[in-house]
Amino acid sequence: MTEILSLSEGEIQAMNHDIEPADTVTVDKAVRTASAADYDALILPGGTVNADRLRMDPDVVGFVQEIFRAGKPVGVICHGPWTLVEADLVRGRTLTSYPSLRTDIRNAGGTVVDEEVVTDHGLVSSRNPGDLQAFCATIVEEFAEGARQVQASGTTAG
Repeated sequence: MTEILSLSEGEIQAMNHDIEPADTVTVDKAVRTASAADYDALILPGGTVNADRLRMDPDVVGFVQEIFRAGKPVGVICHGPWTLVEADLVRGRTLTSYPSLRTDIRNAGGTVVDEEVVTDHGLVSSRNPGDLQAFCATIVEEFAEGARQVQASGTTAG
């Protein structure tokens, strides 16, 4: 079952292209009340405004760190990696993103490649909505594999 977590409960406004309102979506749970132990995987959405708000919330950062410590698969697209940068989770990993984040990822110790979809030990990343077909197919495969073994350093093993 998929659940929508957000900064607060209620409804959130989905957006197309960061500025065009789309549907509203009911939030299942505020991230501050969520436990990573209750989830098998995580998808961090893109969009500049959304990703910027998520990375600045300590509850979100802590939740994402818990997911990684448990070795659970994660999908990120577009500006989604900003939260991973904030949580210090890109160091030593290879991923892709929207072009404007690539310096942030490199500065945080990650390796950036310009590819449609990149998989690094359970972390699936894509550049933009144009990559959704490949991104969705890959997260289905990675999520089906489940949690990875976690090394002492907190990174996942292959």
